[in-house]
Amino acid sequence: MPCASHPPPPGPPVATYSIVARDPESGRMGVAVQSHHFAVGSVAPFARAGVGAGTIQSFARLIYGSEGLRLMRDGSSAGDALRRLLARDHHMDYRQAAMVDTAGNAAAHTGQLCIDQAGHRLGDGYVCLGNMLLREDTWEAMGNTFEAACGELHHRMLAALEAAQNHGGDLRGRRSAAMIVVNAKASGDPAQDTLLDLRVEDHGSPVKELRRLITLWEAYDHNTQGGHHLRHGEYDQAIESFKRAEDLAPEEGELVFWRGVAMVNAGYLEEARPLFRSLFKASDHWALLLIRVARNRFLPHEPEMLRTLIPAEFREEPEVAEALEPND
Repeated sequence: MPCASHPPPPGPPVATYSIVARDPESGRMGVAVQSHHFAVGSVAPFARAGVGAGTIQSFARLIYGSEGLRLMRDGSSAGDALRRLLARDHHMDYRQAAMVDTAGNAAAHTGQLCIDQAGHRLGDGYVCLGNMLLREDTWEAMGNTFEAACGELHHRMLAALEAAQNHGGDLRGRRSAAMIVVNAKASGDPAQDTLLDLRVEDHGSPVKELRRLITLWEAYDHNTQGGHHLRHGEYDQAIESFKRAEDLAPEEGELVFWRGVAMVNAGYLEEARPLFRSLFKASDHWALLLIRVARNRFLPHEPEMLRTLIPAEFREEPEVAEALEPND
């Protein structure tokens, strides 16, 4: 039985399974985790555009994230950064960590005193790892699934999490999950650099819930792309993006609302009218919101135009009625 010169670190272990990976085509890097630990996304995963991604688990020490990213930013490979962190950690036998850098170098460490079943698999530009797992070969199942999966990085990492769950997952059960995906290069704008950052803090089926959130994220992303196409006069591409958004999240009324706003601003008033009317039938609050966004210049504040969008039966709200009064 392995032994160590130091007792375990204080606090409970962050038992979990993870995948850290880089997509060779886009250069995007990401990390996805699942655990019975509460809010694992606030502890284990870390990533930064143009630098790298990783996870620290078992007895998690958050400095692995901040210092690991600093070392990679300053020129260390993922392997060098991890070795330097472990060299000054008295509790390295209790740690489990993995990192990947912008060149696709992957590194991992599973301490000999991590709670069984614990281990990792190093692949081409990725690492699958876990501790306190029901089955010993869970990380192998994750790696095989990741390599066989198609699509964008977030879909492939999600497939790996699902494979681990199907293989038995965390010995104690399931509770939280998280995923971060960042761009290959840093622009300095967080909105551009971090493509996806989603967490499930406490849920009976966290990986399933993470999939639902990713689908919703994709829907809003397609909706944003639709507005971008309209602003550039690309009507057909815009309609295709809007349709993809609404196919992914058909019950999400806000997608329809902002599509309508984008259509009006691009000059497609007639095409926007049925969109708004479908919303107004669900709730007259959408009519109130339409008035307010026009007042704040997200739409032309023109009473005549607004009257064409809001039928008479939805004009009883005093604020709506006032906004629809003709200008003097």
